[in-house]
Amino acid sequence: MRTVGVEEELLLVDPESGEPRALSAAVLARVSRRGVDEDVFEKELHSQMLEFNTHPQSGMGELGAEIVRIRGEAARHADEAGCALATSPLPVRPSVSPNERYQWMAEQYGIATREQMVCGCHVHVSVDSDDEGVAVVDRIRPWLSVLTALSANSPFWQGAETDYSSYRSRVWQRWPSAGPTELFGSADGYHRRVADMVSTGTVLDEGMIYFDARLSARYPTVEVRVADVCLHADTALLIATLVRGLVETAARDWRAGRAPLDHSVSLLRLAGWRAARSGLTGELLHPVTMRRAPAGTVVGALLEHVEDALADSGDLERARTSCARLLRDGNGSVVQREVWRRTGSLREVVAACVRHTQA
Repeated sequence: MRTVGVEEELLLVDPESGEPRALSAAVLARVSRRGVDEDVFEKELHSQMLEFNTHPQSGMGELGAEIVRIRGEAARHADEAGCALATSPLPVRPSVSPNERYQWMAEQYGIATREQMVCGCHVHVSVDSDDEGVAVVDRIRPWLSVLTALSANSPFWQGAETDYSSYRSRVWQRWPSAGPTELFGSADGYHRRVADMVSTGTVLDEGMIYFDARLSARYPTVEVRVADVCLHADTALLIATLVRGLVETAARDWRAGRAPLDHSVSLLRLAGWRAARSGLTGELLHPVTMRRAPAGTVVGALLEHVEDALADSGDLERARTSCARLLRDGNGSVVQREVWRRTGSLREVVAACVRHTQA
């Protein structure tokens, strides 16, 4: 069974005003003093953000329990530092963390760095080799936009309605190395492309190669980076489940000699934009045909694509149930907009995000 790990980025917000607060150092100091889960929590680019990483898990039940547990621990540490955990639609002036790497990014990329206070969810799935990993990266490309639509949780930006379900993904595209990739064909082809990109001096190192899906520079995994941080822990678990299903399905197709779909990067960018704009409330681009189809049809196509892999891991029915619930009740962007329509207050939106994130 392939192991799965999840990284989540969350904002530290004032519990009264809802405004982001630059307290990550204070939160991490409390983690360090307790000496528990020190390998779980990390600094992020901005001092208003906190990242956590689960341990690799082979069972989705165990992974879901760990996500809930760590969110709860993070909330407790944040509360002790005088803040809460959420995503936040309110205006903010981010402060870059005092870290040599982050300061290099601020100098190199200017306003793009200052505006990158967005919260993502990254999923790592184990692979047997770089050859298998690149075969997976080549084959999962068309399906990644569906994960963006499912996870969409960023409809507001700097205090304004964006008309997007996942505006985070649009902000993320400002990095010069971000986005979908062409087919690499082999591990050698992948590593040559990464080395060429680093050699330009535009990125500092391999860790700044922000492909939608990449070989991790730290672990023997494929890392998928297209999802918003999810409002609910069970949605984060669904994204992780689907990513493992995609990885396993792609590896099986590779071993069977089935070629990847040869969609252009231009079409993949359009699919990503459509998912960011519509979320689950409109049409998406079907990953096979690259033509518009209802969101429910496209999500159903994803489930059908990974059906055998999910059935073999025992995750199929849970994934079907979670997808049906999201299509019926809405993802994080829908929940945020409903609070906004009901109250007219972005502070109430933040308060709702705090409750849902820590539930």
